[in-house]
Amino acid sequence: MSALTIGLLGFGTVGKGVYETISKHQGRLQAIFGKEVKVSAILVKNVSKHSVPDDDVLLTDDFQEIIELPKLDVVIDAIVGREPGYTYLRQAILRGCHVITANKEMFAFHGSELARLAKEHNVSLGFEATVGGGIPIIQTIKQLLNANKIERIEGILNGTSNFILTSMREENLSFEEALKIAQEKGYAEADPKNDIEGYDAFFKAVVLSELVFGKAPAQETSVREGITDITIEQIRMADSLGLKFKHVASIEREKDAIRCTVKPVLTAEAHPLYRVEGVQNAVSIDADIVGNISLQGPGAGMFPTASAIIEDLIHVGRTDIPSVFEEGKSEWTVLDEPVWIIWGDANAGLPEGCEIISKVSKDVFIFKASLEAVSLLDTSDLKAYQVLGDYAPAVKENKQVQTV
Repeated sequence: MSALTIGLLGFGTVGKGVYETISKHQGRLQAIFGKEVKVSAILVKNVSKHSVPDDDVLLTDDFQEIIELPKLDVVIDAIVGREPGYTYLRQAILRGCHVITANKEMFAFHGSELARLAKEHNVSLGFEATVGGGIPIIQTIKQLLNANKIERIEGILNGTSNFILTSMREENLSFEEALKIAQEKGYAEADPKNDIEGYDAFFKAVVLSELVFGKAPAQETSVREGITDITIEQIRMADSLGLKFKHVASIEREKDAIRCTVKPVLTAEAHPLYRVEGVQNAVSIDADIVGNISLQGPGAGMFPTASAIIEDLIHVGRTDIPSVFEEGKSEWTVLDEPVWIIWGDANAGLPEGCEIISKVSKDVFIFKASLEAVSLLDTSDLKAYQVLGDYAPAVKENKQVQTV
């Protein structure tokens, strides 16, 4: 029987998940492809630290040994960082290999170039695993783009930050205590900066922006904020108002630019992300025909990510994939002014255009304002969090809220 041969780059959590999934589900894959699906070579940093049960698999620390194999159909990238992943995938495409990647940082910076190159060489480019782990968000968006104009995407794209915020609220923990538990459970790295400062979610948002609108967000209008400043007191106050803190990535077109924000917000019960807890990820898509679609599932881990990679593998040879990076046609829509909760002395310095709706306590206010007006706040004295979802009923029903 002939074989579909794979070069696997990286043998950490994701790489091992891919190898194990291919091994365990060989019968199912053979039924799909009509041939054996075989990992022929694995790239690792240190050969002496790794082993595989199949003696026929080349275990190497030299990518050239893989790219020069007599037969190589697919290269799967399961390493991290912008380099050497980009260089490796570029070489693989130039050789005529289909490529699949789970490397969100690399793809956020080089996805468009790899898509262009893949199209020129008539090979497929799979990147489902760069966003949302096991959630099939990329394939869903590709299907929607056939008829719908996507107007907005909001998502919880990092399970670590979501776990921390959930733990703070449900277990009454400080940020530091919740982070420590996340690290003990393996949800957060020893250096958790990428997760808690929003870099990981921002890279994923860039990939979605390229996919939906055909270009990356404008740097001058993009915002990336972490969750380190959220206190247990703010968590409690939000809970008393029927709101939950979530670390949300949002992408939408504003006139001729794409605006991307990754920041802590407050979700009302009516919002699709309100009930997303723990390490779960979720994406909410607003489109002109279908309305709202929400997807939820495990955002990371060995097998959820491996599942996304295997789904891409099944699409190998369908070379229409790169075309999704063409300029998007979604129209700009004018949104209503959002509702915000502000901590601090609101009377001390609200810019023009901010309308106070209610006073919750001496230093907590609910108000309406445009993004531009909120950007003028003196953040040394005031901290504002946007409310997502229809919040007016909650304001009226909460007994702690007094109308100013």
